[in-house]
Amino acid sequence: MTSCRRRLGRWLLPEKMAAVDIDMPVEAETQIRSQDDLDRQAEIFKEQGNAYYSKKDYPAAFNYYTKAIDASPKTASYYGNRAATLMMLCRFREALEDSQQAVRLDDGFMKGHLREGKCHLSLGNAMAAARCFQKVLELEPSNKEAQLEKKNATTLLEYERMADFSFDKRDFRKVVYCMDRAIALAPTCQRFKILKAECLALLGRYPEAQSVASDILRMDATNADALYVRGLCLYYEDCIDKAVQFFVQALRMAPDHEKARLACRNAKALKAKKEEGNQVFKNCSYDAAYQLYTEALAIDPNNIKTNAKLYCNRATAGAKLKKFDQAIEDCTKAIKLDDTYIKAYLRRAQCYMDTELYEEAVRDYEKVYQTEKTSEHKQLLKTAQMELKKSKRKDYYKVLGVGKNATEDEIKKAYRKRALMHHPDRHSSATAEVQKEEEKKFKEVGEAFTILSDPKKKMRYDSGHDLEDDGCFDGGDFDANNIFRAFFGGRGGGFSFDSSPDSQPGNFFFQFG
Repeated sequence: MTSCRRRLGRWLLPEKMAAVDIDMPVEAETQIRSQDDLDRQAEIFKEQGNAYYSKKDYPAAFNYYTKAIDASPKTASYYGNRAATLMMLCRFREALEDSQQAVRLDDGFMKGHLREGKCHLSLGNAMAAARCFQKVLELEPSNKEAQLEKKNATTLLEYERMADFSFDKRDFRKVVYCMDRAIALAPTCQRFKILKAECLALLGRYPEAQSVASDILRMDATNADALYVRGLCLYYEDCIDKAVQFFVQALRMAPDHEKARLACRNAKALKAKKEEGNQVFKNCSYDAAYQLYTEALAIDPNNIKTNAKLYCNRATAGAKLKKFDQAIEDCTKAIKLDDTYIKAYLRRAQCYMDTELYEEAVRDYEKVYQTEKTSEHKQLLKTAQMELKKSKRKDYYKVLGVGKNATEDEIKKAYRKRALMHHPDRHSSATAEVQKEEEKKFKEVGEAFTILSDPKKKMRYDSGHDLEDDGCFDGGDFDANNIFRAFFGGRGGGFSFDSSPDSQPGNFFFQFG
């Protein structure tokens, strides 16, 4: 019937046509009616979403706002509402997309611009955030929230600038300080978190750095920056093989990751050079080992733990080469890098013992024994303490100019030489001061010979006993002249001594035959 009326309408006179009911096409009428229904349904979904949002049931609110968008995809406010819900769910990247879609549909949608700015700010895009907040202020100049957020964006830009400057200056503590405050303004910015983690690793705060990187990897297992930081921590903890695995994985995710490539190259070079040095040391090529350890130390000054070991290894090679001063210096550098490195303390203490710096040796052995109370460390400390005690007495071996393993015959020869050298009669024409000094030395030579020529006294002296305390030797009653007479009196020629009553005590004259 309707189609007949349409056909007839073309032949009716104009005045008659006004009375005729001309319908729209069925399809268009159905579409209009259907869109109206969808719009009404979309409003219902939106209201349901609002109800759940008010109850803080954000997942349910998200579902209803999504239904509203599906029903009416060109309504800006629905995207704005879903963006607000996604922000409450901390899904800021998705919220940013919805906010941007909202303002594309309605450039005058103030809340859309405000939410876009907040998303940019949370993600660490401070400049983009500032532009959004400026747009809000153009639409509503008195908007307090936009004014505050724009200041936050400016502050965030300043923290970024300070962090970049401090990183270039290798002031990693300052970078961490800046990033902590930046993250407070941009809590979902992974870039800031990665920079903080990297600087924590460079500061040797490995557990903290690992924790930050692990949190990121739990959300995104393919994050190349986080993989790099995990590798960096292992690398700096001297777990080089595991570190290389993480660097390789990071490069697999991001082939142009320059930091991961450099760290991987350094890790492999450091391991190879160190192992080469260890091998030639085992082969007793100490000069070659010393050089290889030196080359390894130049690879990466930031690798504290590995470099501490390299310094200690070089000190060991240096000690083998009798470069004790250099070895002590290397051990000190190792300890400065890692003050818990027991092996470096032990190596330095041994070098101190070899150079007779017993007080320093005792100090190092005490540090070791306080840290690791083993019987071996206790014995090392006891030996050093004994040597220190012995060093505070007169060193009779030095007085005679012989080694501690000198034979009886060597001790006698040394006494003969030193006694004649310091005898008062040899210096009778010298000044009173010189005569006094030579007489003192002459007496010390006699003391040394008395102790070292007596097996029992020598044994007790060598074991560190104080002979005066033991009653074995009384320096106050000691007469060097008597020792001299006893030693030379039986000789058959070469010289003799005048001990006539006119002579002053200790006044001997050499008479050569």
